[in-house]
Amino acid sequence: MSSKTAKPVMHSAAWRISLWATLAFACGTLLVFVFLHQFVANDIQRRSDAWLSGEVEVLGDVAEQTPKNALYDRVVGEVAELAGKEVPNKDLSAGTSNDSVFFLQTSAGGAPMLWVGAGSGEENLKAIRAARIAPDRPTDLRVRGFGIPFRVAATRIDDGSYIYLGLSERDELRVLRIMRLRFLLLWLLLVLLGFGIVFYTAHRMLSLVRRITEAASRIGHSDLSARVPTSARRDEVGSLALTLNHMLDRIENSMHQLHTITDSLAHDLRSPLTAIRGKLEMSLSAGSLDDNSEPIVSVIEELDRLTEFLNKSLDVAEAKADALRLTRCEIDLEELLRIMIDLYEPSMSEKGLQISLQSGGPLKIEADEAMIHRMIANLFDNELKHLPAASTINLLLKADESGASLILEDDGPGFDPEILPHLFERRVKGRKSNGHGLGLAFIDAVVRAHGGAVSAGNRDCGGARIIINLPL
Repeated sequence: MSSKTAKPVMHSAAWRISLWATLAFACGTLLVFVFLHQFVANDIQRRSDAWLSGEVEVLGDVAEQTPKNALYDRVVGEVAELAGKEVPNKDLSAGTSNDSVFFLQTSAGGAPMLWVGAGSGEENLKAIRAARIAPDRPTDLRVRGFGIPFRVAATRIDDGSYIYLGLSERDELRVLRIMRLRFLLLWLLLVLLGFGIVFYTAHRMLSLVRRITEAASRIGHSDLSARVPTSARRDEVGSLALTLNHMLDRIENSMHQLHTITDSLAHDLRSPLTAIRGKLEMSLSAGSLDDNSEPIVSVIEELDRLTEFLNKSLDVAEAKADALRLTRCEIDLEELLRIMIDLYEPSMSEKGLQISLQSGGPLKIEADEAMIHRMIANLFDNELKHLPAASTINLLLKADESGASLILEDDGPGFDPEILPHLFERRVKGRKSNGHGLGLAFIDAVVRAHGGAVSAGNRDCGGARIIINLPL
């Protein structure tokens, strides 16, 4: 029986290992980025707040020291514009536009005194009045008409007026956006690269495990001398292969010893039985046909039954130990069934039994022809022994995806209820059976040695049913 362990890539263990490892790596790197992003954002804001606090203090000093005359607005305004050109994180590609900074001076009563920035400053003043910004504490400020908030610092000078310096967070958000984009591209590259490395490593390692599995599934079904492939690497997989090969060496030696014992036992038992049978036949042929002939014929028949029992017992014992020796070849199961039916039909007709076969045509399987022949012979022998006269036997042969199915049904008395759970055990037979209880055990042994399965039971309408499944 060949092993079909090869699976689609997405259903393989290497794929699952790679997927979970990549998922863990991706989640870990995302978590690191979240902390990194937060750290950078806090650092940028800290620098912006330091710039705002320093500049607003400078502007406050300039406003206090500048005489309140016609040049006041011009001097303070030019200083404010100069401060706006030194903003941190400024995008140099944006030119000399000063729309990211505004300067506002209000009187003690809150009336606007001086404005430097884009627009009229009315919305900025409304937002500042609503926010109630405290001096020496930069605060976020949302101004109507601007999609991006401002970071605003305030200070109070000696004449009671207030100076507000606002810095748009546009450049800060741009830096963070660029960082997120670059990280995303780098993250995708690293995730794909990591997945590829993990998948290649896992697939290479597990491919040896797959080859070991395939080789191990063939061993015992075709050749006990085969061994699993080994690796030059002395890792866990290589150690597993060496351990399996050592175990197979011991199993092969055990099977060899079993075969030697069974062959010797069969020879030691068959030889005297054959010699006794030969002497009885010579005595039967040399003597005259009188009343003494019938006991001799009976003894010869008992010797034949004993020899058959011996052969079956040895075969069943080897099959139960998975040591049955098979010589596989391609056989037509339908043709073999028809040959066996032709062979048994005279005996069945003599007893009044009818047998029929339903088949869809030739059905090829890889099996040991002699063993399958003996298996079918056991099926028919059981029917001859246990079915009453005028019974019918129906055989159905079909093939499906799982293999070949042979279904035998009869309309006889069926199996005794007390032996139904033990039908395929050795020495188990019905109350009226005169056999050795090895027929179904031998059938189960042959089917199992071929990698198939067999089941038996009673039909609802009466009679027995035996289902044999064999791989194609």
